Amino acid sequence: MRCYRLIAAFMALAVFVFAATVALPQESLSLGDGLRMVTRNNRLVKIARRQEDIQRADVEAARAPMLPSINGSAGQTFLAHEPRAVFDGLVAPTSEKDYYSYGLNIQQTLYDFEGNASRYGASKAVLAASRYDTMRIRNLVALQFAMAYFDLLEAGKMVLVAEDEVSRLQAHLKDAQNLYAQGVITKNDLLQAEVRISDARQRLVSARNSRNIMASRVNNLLARPLDTPFEPVDIPENEVFYPGKGTAPNIEQAWENAQKNRPELAVVAETMKSLRLEKKAARSQYYPRFFARGGYDYTKNQFETPNGNFSLIIGMGINFYGGGATRAELDRINSQQEKLIEQKDKIVDDIKLQVETYALDLENARKRLDVTRDAVKQAKENLRINKTRYEEGVGTATDVLDALTLLTVAETNRYSALYDFRKAEAGYLYSQGNDLAEVYK
Repeated sequence: MRCYRLIAAFMALAVFVFAATVALPQESLSLGDGLRMVTRNNRLVKIARRQEDIQRADVEAARAPMLPSINGSAGQTFLAHEPRAVFDGLVAPTSEKDYYSYGLNIQQTLYDFEGNASRYGASKAVLAASRYDTMRIRNLVALQFAMAYFDLLEAGKMVLVAEDEVSRLQAHLKDAQNLYAQGVITKNDLLQAEVRISDARQRLVSARNSRNIMASRVNNLLARPLDTPFEPVDIPENEVFYPGKGTAPNIEQAWENAQKNRPELAVVAETMKSLRLEKKAARSQYYPRFFARGGYDYTKNQFETPNGNFSLIIGMGINFYGGGATRAELDRINSQQEKLIEQKDKIVDDIKLQVETYALDLENARKRLDVTRDAVKQAKENLRINKTRYEEGVGTATDVLDALTLLTVAETNRYSALYDFRKAEAGYLYSQGNDLAEVYK
């Protein structure tokens, strides 16, 4: 019986070890899925949305002065002595010693030269600017994610290139060992192959480390643990997303699109609108404010009649001197407007440079892709020829190693051009104000 228990325990342990060592399938993460996640979960986007909530509350607060103000009051009065009045030597009470009272008052601003309305409009413009700024941050985060995602794909391809290089060098080393055993080549050829494979293995280690770092960067942008495993899904090489697919980018058209779509310019426009309304609201302080106030007041006093009374007041208020606060406020707004004009010019210049830079990078990468399209096939054919010559004793080990290096360089250049094209394309679309989450969905 004890033997059966030991066998059962051993089998259970074996199953546990097997389950622990079997790797779970990794999650597949496409660019579109990642962009949807990052534009929803990224911390910068969440911060921007909270700022929108703050501005939305400010709009409600700015609207409040335009609505009626309703106030109530109630009280109990306790006097040490009963109030009395003297009339020709006669003394008569005028109020009870202890009494209570209450009242209700409603006040509405009738006209204040659009001061409150301008403050309300300014707060709505600030809210609109905040929404556009959220769009800006959302698309900027999307661009950062797309760049990191393409860097990860490129790093993955560099790992494959390094693995292939090690595999080819191992095959060459095996051939060299066979030829050396047959006395066809010298020890020097064998040592040369061993040194090359050692160097290739070091590059493979570096490539895998770089790939892990890129994966952690993607996870960081997605606001999840850095070691979350996933497998990126590559985009078909022949799929192009920018307008005028396969042709040179149109910089003038791209700039026109940027002027219409970039949220930075919309933020400036809404901010300028809010400053104009704030200036109008500040100037209203120089003019009178007209209001209406109505109410009902009741005092429980047997010596007064009537105890309750309604009232209506049509009034005007004006501030003749406030210590120069209004003038200072107008000066502040004027300075802000001048600052904003300079900022707009700077933003326009930056966007123009961004559009042109990404357009030129895109065209450069597109031409590099055309140049490297057949280079890998040619390098593979060159390697095949040199290996055949080496195996037949006609070629040298140096020729084979040079051909291996040439193939690795060709593959590296091919993938580098491909993902430089992808990154330039994403930047080109971003520079025109396109929503990358919609483009790559």
